[in-house]
Amino acid sequence: MEANSLLDKIKNYEAGKPIELVVREFGIAPEDVVKLASNENPIGTNPSVQRAIAQNADKAHLYPDDSMYELKESLASKYEVDDEQVIIGAGSDQVLEFISRAFLSADSSVLMSQVTFAMYEIYAKQMGATIHRTPSYEHKVDEFLAKYREYKPKVIYICTPNNPTGDAISRDEVFEIIQGVDEQTLVVVDGAYMEYASAKDEKYHISPKDLIEFPNVIYLGTFSKAYGLGGMRVGYGVANREMIATLGKLRPPFNITTLSLLSAIEALKDDEFVRESISLHKEQIKRYEKFADENGIEYIDSYTNFITYLFGDRYNSTEVANDLLRRGIIIRDLASYGMNAIRVTVGTAEQNDKFFANFREVSS
Repeated sequence: MEANSLLDKIKNYEAGKPIELVVREFGIAPEDVVKLASNENPIGTNPSVQRAIAQNADKAHLYPDDSMYELKESLASKYEVDDEQVIIGAGSDQVLEFISRAFLSADSSVLMSQVTFAMYEIYAKQMGATIHRTPSYEHKVDEFLAKYREYKPKVIYICTPNNPTGDAISRDEVFEIIQGVDEQTLVVVDGAYMEYASAKDEKYHISPKDLIEFPNVIYLGTFSKAYGLGGMRVGYGVANREMIATLGKLRPPFNITTLSLLSAIEALKDDEFVRESISLHKEQIKRYEKFADENGIEYIDSYTNFITYLFGDRYNSTEVANDLLRRGIIIRDLASYGMNAIRVTVGTAEQNDKFFANFREVSS
């Protein structure tokens, strides 16, 4: 059977390797595997969320409340918006899919930075749209506005902080891009790592409330990172009512699970867990910066829960990643993004100790 020809131009998304793969292929005990590849929260999931899941496991056979009223109300209260300005997705990437299906077609194009979240391109290509990229991996205002004037894209993706590089663009610069395009161009501000950027420097903090005044802007957030719910797959979009209503027409019924919905609601009740997660990160990322300085490794100043090491001509990122993998240390090789670099999730002190020790051995 012949599939849609658009799929011929799409590469599969390369997810971080799971612990189970390392156990199977290299015979390493699960407890000896250190996974620092997918930017999951290293301290796990809030204990109150775990208790709520256990206490409600008998509801797994029931569909969730499809209105997601309580979660929307909680997010609306958090961001000082209306619940009709919020849409829930199975991860924020599902909201990205809604955006592509709603606004893109074969005669449209999208604009993004040179190195950024792969799903922007994948979803756009599913609709037949053309991809344009800026020359730099950083989000440089002049490059975005120059490419906008040249191509007049239908959608612009601003990933801040940026995945997989870790750099960020300031709030003022984001508004400069938004104000430099017309209202027929949708600007997607992807804030999956915003909690980390906000904690590091207030000028990089972007609130959805500040964006919804623009009819052509949507903010994306997720529970997968600072809230420690990567396995539950809950994300959201915040925009004006008209845009949310349009995207809602594409949302399938019951698109997150009963326990996922419950987890996100419970997670929003406890800001202390997020503060604890960010506090650990702030402490441990300094060790990665010091390690890089001591070993002559260039790195990107990170506003996320990971750090990117740039190898230049010194090491081969694929060789390093594979050597570490055989030792049970899972990190992300960025060769598929055209970079001789690795991305490492900042873990617990013990996990980071193992990374440093093994990196020294494989790079010597």
